[in-house]
Amino acid sequence: MQNIRCAVMKRRFLHTALLCLLPLVAWGQDFANMVATMTSKSLPLVNIEAVTGSVNSTSYEAGSITLSEYKDGTVETTTYNCQLKYRGNYALNLPKKSFNIKLVDDEGEKLDANLLGLRTDNTWILDAMGIDKLRMRNRVCFDIWNEFSPTSWSTSYGNRNGTVGTMVEVFINGDYAGIYCLTDKVNRQLLNLRRARVEDDGTVKVKGLLYKGVEWSALTTYDENASTNSVLWNAFELQHPEEYPSQQAWQPLINLIDFNVETDLDYFAAHYNEWYYVDNLVDYWVFLIAMGLTDMPYKNTFLSTPDINFEHRFMITPWDLDACLGRGWNGNVLPEFPAVSRIDMYAPYRRLKMENIDGFRMKLAQRWRHLIEHQLSPANLESHINTIAQRFVESGAWQREYERWKNTNIRIGANIDTEVQYVINWYIDNIAYASETIETWIGDYDPTITIITLTEIYNYLLGIDNTFYEKLDINKDGNITAADVTIAYNILLTEQKR
Repeated sequence: MQNIRCAVMKRRFLHTALLCLLPLVAWGQDFANMVATMTSKSLPLVNIEAVTGSVNSTSYEAGSITLSEYKDGTVETTTYNCQLKYRGNYALNLPKKSFNIKLVDDEGEKLDANLLGLRTDNTWILDAMGIDKLRMRNRVCFDIWNEFSPTSWSTSYGNRNGTVGTMVEVFINGDYAGIYCLTDKVNRQLLNLRRARVEDDGTVKVKGLLYKGVEWSALTTYDENASTNSVLWNAFELQHPEEYPSQQAWQPLINLIDFNVETDLDYFAAHYNEWYYVDNLVDYWVFLIAMGLTDMPYKNTFLSTPDINFEHRFMITPWDLDACLGRGWNGNVLPEFPAVSRIDMYAPYRRLKMENIDGFRMKLAQRWRHLIEHQLSPANLESHINTIAQRFVESGAWQREYERWKNTNIRIGANIDTEVQYVINWYIDNIAYASETIETWIGDYDPTITIITLTEIYNYLLGIDNTFYEKLDINKDGNITAADVTIAYNILLTEQKR
């Protein structure tokens, strides 16, 4: 941990030195002048053209978007017609606005395009990152999530279960607006969800489903009188098929919540893996704890299934990952580390973890151990942060962002290394804090388990040796079952890795 802190200090000196060497560029410089002076160090530039005062948060308005990128020694510039509106909830109150953008052709029809090499689609986000003092938390978290937690089924995008994006500098009608992140969206195409089918008689057969949490929910309660003929139902929004809100479209989510709360414990334990993808559940839990994400679940969370007619298991995809890494939903510093137990109230964790079904705590602890040494290690987080920070400084974008917003409530520090150091130190300490609790879940089990123990459990289950060995009831639920086999096997794997 001390070596990581030393590395942060070295990079802080490097960033500071670069700031001193770079020419001061006024944030007020217009789009055309910035394009004319682009170099290999420049971030891509984006100019939004729209009627002043027409853009709002409720309806899409006509406009255009121009992207300029320095590539292979030249500047490539492309302009698209688009429809755009402001996006966000709390962020709508901030002076720097985020945008939802839909590309259209000359006739106003949907247009798919590959923007800056991200992927081909017609819907895009320009994320202002206004509350984030680092202007990259959401991007860094998604990039790391994409490294270790794929979709639970095959897709055309490498089984990616999160967004990709790139940092850009945005102008609005030619005037500088600051650092943004251009990202794709979590949608039907990304997750390979099947389209609804309109039958010959005009009825609709719903197939793939995508729900987005827009308010707080524990997936345990709902208002039975809420209308299902709307894209909004209780704490969720129907993202696919959004054009067919109906009882048919919402019933699978109702069934999921009923399963979480209406079934007895034995039935739940026997069938939960028919409703959830267990590896996905484990990854999501570890991710929330490690990153200190506080504005979820199931707000800012997607639930999806590729075709409800074949199975009703739901996968989790995270969203809006800016309330993390030591700061809350409003950008303020967290007064303490988020409690490991804070997710216990949310289904299905409140049963899986609290009742330790199938040794679920062991699964969480083992995955925790592996990830904090690899994709969720402080060194990997630091590498991601410093890669983007270096581009911010070398391009001059951080200076311009600072000058543009320094007299507002979304100001950033003049030196990016102050927040970088805070984040890395916070992350190291949060990992240590959470590990104190999580490591005890491995300690709950007999560390002397050997391959002989595993053989004894098999013999008991097969009736070869009917002697009841108390030590074989590893999860202490009063029975010797296949769950004990799984836990014993996982303990052996863990010990071999240590």
